[in-house]
Amino acid sequence: MQQTHFVLLLLTAAAAAAPLHDASTPRELHQGPDPQCPLKVKILDAVQGTPAGSVVLKVHRRATSGTWTQVAAGVTDDTGEVHGLISEQQFPAGVYRVEFDTKTYWKSRGAAPFHEAVDVVFETHPEGPRQFTLALLLSPSSFTTTAVVHQ
Repeated sequence: MQQTHFVLLLLTAAAAAAPLHDASTPRELHQGPDPQCPLKVKILDAVQGTPAGSVVLKVHRRATSGTWTQVAAGVTDDTGEVHGLISEQQFPAGVYRVEFDTKTYWKSRGAAPFHEAVDVVFETHPEGPRQFTLALLLSPSSFTTTAVVHQ
């Protein structure tokens, strides 16, 4: 059991140190907040230690009734990122759910995934920050996520 935790810790550390872009991609797409894109997504494949391209995702907003409405969709590129996912006008304060189709991603790589999908639910506030980068680290049987909030 200790060995499993040690290997997972090493994988997580190695994946966190791996760059989320390659040298051929313009740096301005990957650095800091972008007023034209209030929600950015970056996904890293922890098994390969590379960006996770071709991951389908959907963004939903929760209505006051509690129902969810899809407001955006995208697919990660070769850098594991989605640009221009949602505009400022489409991203008012509220509760959002980003649904990542991880099952299709892992099956396309010959892996048997444990999760059907990864859902990340978060809330934005009118008086708070309006720029977010959602980062996801994936393996076939686990995931971790973090958000970078730009002031």
